[in-house]
Amino acid sequence: MSRDRAQLALDLGRRQALCRDDFLVAPCNSDAVAWLDRWPRWPGRGLVVHGPAGCGKTHLAHVFRARSGARIARASEVAASGAYARSADLVVEDVDSGVDARALLHTYNAAVERGGSLLMTSRRPPRFWDADLPDLRSRVNALGSVAVGLPDDALLAAVLVKLLADRQLRVGNAVVMYLTRNMERSFRAARDIVEALDERSLADRREITVPLVRRILARRRDLEGG
Repeated sequence: MSRDRAQLALDLGRRQALCRDDFLVAPCNSDAVAWLDRWPRWPGRGLVVHGPAGCGKTHLAHVFRARSGARIARASEVAASGAYARSADLVVEDVDSGVDARALLHTYNAAVERGGSLLMTSRRPPRFWDADLPDLRSRVNALGSVAVGLPDDALLAAVLVKLLADRQLRVGNAVVMYLTRNMERSFRAARDIVEALDERSLADRREITVPLVRRILARRRDLEGG
């Protein structure tokens, strides 16, 4: 890896996520990281992390799990039986995608009774959730809430450098810069693009260059109808 590409990653803070990849701290997620550092001293023993798809909410959830031993469930898995309440600390992802309000209330209450905490993720802030249960609404309103933004150029470049290095792919700085300026600004897109570049370069037995990146991005736009 060249010195200039390595510096992209080193300019950002790192937060070890144990079983996950290193978590890079940047302005778009620093407030959320600060909230995680306050655990377990969260208001109401709960926290809502919200932001657009691909901004890193799931990665933050795994950082929390690594620290707390929390169990992670999707909103659709929180059944009225309260099965997931057996864990003192719990993560419920994608709450605004549809959740049984009574089951979520029961799960939250059970976690608190066990001395645990509840971390919830969603795309929208809690005030926009379709939660018509007054008891749940009042509890959620008392929790901490923090927004996560899409990655900026520095963070996206650092993530690309790491993903490429993980696959032992050698690229020039021009490739990384071209990607950060032209790709969808999300971690999910970064993973998908690096995977596609790896497959294409292996199939063609050629280096990863800006023209190859341009073709991969154009193909993604065609498939997405963009």
